[in-house]
Amino acid sequence: MIATFRILGALGFLALCCCAAEVRVGVASVDITPPLGVPMAGYYHERGADGVLDPLFSKAMVIDSEGQRAALVVLDIISINRTVTDQARAAIEKATGIQGDRVMISATHAHTGPELANRGRRGNEMGGQSQLAIGYTEALPGKIAESVRLAAERLQSARLSATKGRCEDLTFNRRFFMREGTVGWNPGKVNPNIVMPAGPNDPEVGVLYVETAQAGDPRQCLATYVNFAMHPDTCGGSKISADWPGALSRVLAGYHGTNHIALVANGTCGNLNHLDVSWAWPQNTAAEGNRIGTILGAAVFQAYKDLKPLAVGHLRASFAMVDLDLPAVTPTQVEEAKQILAATKNDAGPNFMKLVRSYRALDIADREGKPHRVEVQGIALGQDLAWISLPGEVFVELGLAIKKRSPFPYTFVVELANENIGYIPDRRSYAEGNYEPESARCAPGSGERLVEAACDLLTRLHTTAK
Repeated sequence: MIATFRILGALGFLALCCCAAEVRVGVASVDITPPLGVPMAGYYHERGADGVLDPLFSKAMVIDSEGQRAALVVLDIISINRTVTDQARAAIEKATGIQGDRVMISATHAHTGPELANRGRRGNEMGGQSQLAIGYTEALPGKIAESVRLAAERLQSARLSATKGRCEDLTFNRRFFMREGTVGWNPGKVNPNIVMPAGPNDPEVGVLYVETAQAGDPRQCLATYVNFAMHPDTCGGSKISADWPGALSRVLAGYHGTNHIALVANGTCGNLNHLDVSWAWPQNTAAEGNRIGTILGAAVFQAYKDLKPLAVGHLRASFAMVDLDLPAVTPTQVEEAKQILAATKNDAGPNFMKLVRSYRALDIADREGKPHRVEVQGIALGQDLAWISLPGEVFVELGLAIKKRSPFPYTFVVELANENIGYIPDRRSYAEGNYEPESARCAPGSGERLVEAACDLLTRLHTTAK
């Protein structure tokens, strides 16, 4: 059930003149590239970083409207845990005065970044308890706070515009109805047994364009916030990389200049990735990330033609705490999981789904029946623009439902924000099975519960805009 709901921040006073209120924006980035040797996240086998393809960053945008401030942070890592978020928010509040619950911290979900400490049993066994991982995790909140502090110091008068572009044929549902009557997961390229995708995709490209008060020159663009739904898992291997979000950032900087900062926030892509099963070419190299960054960058540039100025209004933030039930696991399943992990640890391949189910069973058992208590956060500017956070790898059907029901014309649905409880499928997909539902640490109906909380939040935020 939804346990609490709070609307934060004064509505401010209505301007007595007809002029629009001023909005100020500051942006900054801080390098968070880990040292070589750090364990890497994303798979069911251990990897240590032995090189760097491109650096990782904590990118921050601070927005100030009528004296009310909020911060948006995007990290080039696989996910963020609640401890890091809480520590970063506390440090941000101390350094800038921005209330912690007005700070949204999301991860891009790049699979070529560091493993954080205390990310569950699998993360711990894949190196999360090493000194390198622990040291990196302990230092991360301070670096996040530093990016926000620098952004707050750089606040300046700005003009904001937004649009919803489209990028077709780039992100794909990775679950398919197969000829034998099952639902397959990443069933391979040009597989003759594929019938059709088992769900939709989301080609929408949400764009927030931030320029200095001297509008009209693209070199005066401070930042672009891009919201697009697609797993960043193109590179593989043991080299650090921000994957396609990093490539997109470089493409945009090539146009706007090196001082431009692109914040690339992932949409609901729990069941979406870049693999086009109808295309025989390989798509598992760093070059693929650059291809995607180029195509998506072109979609952003095309969307610029339809940018609409945002009417500056009150900046509000609010959140709801939502309890999500656990799936059922039996003592027998827990005991079998322990035996499987002892026999097959770090040996994926044919044992992959056994590992998936085993880590899931043990993570659920470790909670001793305690439901997940997660945060859904909303930040809104005026009556047109809102961000909504979701705490895991969320199926696209759920994100589409939120956008369809949102009263805000521009709604950026950001997954893996503030915390991560793993996969959050829609109810139907639990019955269909395979990887994501069989990995999920929350019970069927959890995703729909988050949708209701998010839509209620957005409705309440919209009513306070006037």
